Amino acid sequence: MKVTKAAELRRGWTTGACATGAAKAAFRALAVGDFSDPVEITLPRGGTTSFALAKHCLEGGTASASIIKDAGDDPDVTHGALVTVTASLLPPGSGVTFKAGHGVGTVTRPGLPIPPGQPAINPVPRQMMAQAISELSEATGLPGDVELTVSIEDGEELAKKTLNGRLGIVGGLSVLGTTGIVRPFSCAAWIASIHRGIDVARATGLPHVVGATGSTSEEAVRTRYELDDAAFLDMGDFAGGLLKYLRAHPVPRLTLSGGFAKFTKLAQGALDLHSARSQVDFAFLKGLLEEVNAPQDLIENCQHANTAKEVLDRALAEGLDISAPLARQTKAAVLDILRGAPIEVEVLIVDRQGTVIGETGWDA
Repeated sequence: MKVTKAAELRRGWTTGACATGAAKAAFRALAVGDFSDPVEITLPRGGTTSFALAKHCLEGGTASASIIKDAGDDPDVTHGALVTVTASLLPPGSGVTFKAGHGVGTVTRPGLPIPPGQPAINPVPRQMMAQAISELSEATGLPGDVELTVSIEDGEELAKKTLNGRLGIVGGLSVLGTTGIVRPFSCAAWIASIHRGIDVARATGLPHVVGATGSTSEEAVRTRYELDDAAFLDMGDFAGGLLKYLRAHPVPRLTLSGGFAKFTKLAQGALDLHSARSQVDFAFLKGLLEEVNAPQDLIENCQHANTAKEVLDRALAEGLDISAPLARQTKAAVLDILRGAPIEVEVLIVDRQGTVIGETGWDA
């Protein structure tokens, strides 16, 4: 039987990257009187990409530009959505402000990267847009005091297909993205790549490999250890795909690095950490609070929390460390999955800024 190589999945661009391109084009029109088309942006981790404008309009002190999102081969609900940013000049000293237009949600509950009352535009897209405005302001001389209103066509309807409602984001979608790039989601292909990474590590004699849930948690390990690039296995949400294969194909040392919510689910025994396929058990978090002798009201209120991050934030505000016991319980769950395979394990809990806030060490 002839075996054909599967076609490589095509990457795409995040909503945040599209919004940055639209914001840059709109502000440039305010500064020089015309639109750059295509418009080029700088990605957070280096490199550039360009977007063609689908629409644009300039009227007095307001300009708008629109970009059609291309999510590549990822089954993203926002693929093909029209992302529009309207730029309006503000009084000197106002800086860059953000507003939710039609189809972009507003945060109403705590526990998310953006506080309640703010447009659901995540920190990295905000930074990307602010940086683009700053660079254009310096280049053109137009002060970078501007309100950016981000809209997504049919966003309110598309948001019904996401978890936004459960998280308390109302009125539309979130503007997301930490790298600007959408990497195609294929379970089989991703897990196969994890397995191949382990095979390479074993074949080249690497004694220490890393499974991280994302780029921030991976960078925390890179800061701690000088390891070959091949040691970093792109685990993502597929903890089971990594651990089951390691059980049969062991490597001497394994560092697992991830966020509080992801590893809460792993500690509960979940093997797929994606938000659509496993959920945080708040009774489990209640147990962590009890373990550190949290006040009774904090323990009881845990049951009504919106996210794991909200529980963590409340504990930190009380001076309580629940990341360390979580790391220990995560490690216990991992060792159970590995079933005695000859692998030393350490677990690192990493916050959104890349700081390790809980860890086990190798012997704990």
